[in-house]
Amino acid sequence: MVGLSVLVGGGRDETQVRALLAPFVAALAGGEAACVVVDDGEGVDLDRWRGVLADAAAVRTVVLEEGRPLIAEDVAGSAGVFVAGGLTPLYAELVVPARAALAALPYAGFSAGAAIAAERAIVGGWTYDARQVAPEDAGEDLDDLTVVAGLGRVDFAVDVHAAQWGTLQRAVAAVRAGLVTQARAIDEHTAVVVRDGVVEVVGAGSALQVRPAEGGVLVS
Repeated sequence: MVGLSVLVGGGRDETQVRALLAPFVAALAGGEAACVVVDDGEGVDLDRWRGVLADAAAVRTVVLEEGRPLIAEDVAGSAGVFVAGGLTPLYAELVVPARAALAALPYAGFSAGAAIAAERAIVGGWTYDARQVAPEDAGEDLDDLTVVAGLGRVDFAVDVHAAQWGTLQRAVAAVRAGLVTQARAIDEHTAVVVRDGVVEVVGAGSALQVRPAEGGVLVS
């Protein structure tokens, strides 16, 4: 994949998240970042997202909601796009239709924004084939493990809050079932940085890689 994608697995420590976003901010080269946030009906914490982007020279906030998806004009003229966290299925519904408009821009995604960056995006669910594969609280308002079309920024699926929410097994189930070809399960305060196809893991935790293997999967 061409370009820069910074995929953050979540986390509440603003200082750590700002450090993880440093490659994205550098790629802005002093230009404006479009900050895309989805309101799921409970409001949005714009101060939080402006805080993690405080190192950017300028931030344009774009708030989406049911029936109001992202459009090309929302990001026109921006030097890069940051997609925030929240209810992942709703982010996929509202952001992915603007995939073409984001394709050439530096990209950063936090939690939901990281998950939908994939070609095939794991957006939630806690069961597969009548077996539990994640804590129910991590289901994102979905029961069955659900994979949908994503932004195509990276060729591996992404699951987030891996160590904190216990979602590694969901990524394993998705790969084993053939729903995705490979996956990364990213911990909080950790990022996978993909620059022109080269993958680097940075931060406080792990981003375990899940790949198919004979008789099952390989986690490394």
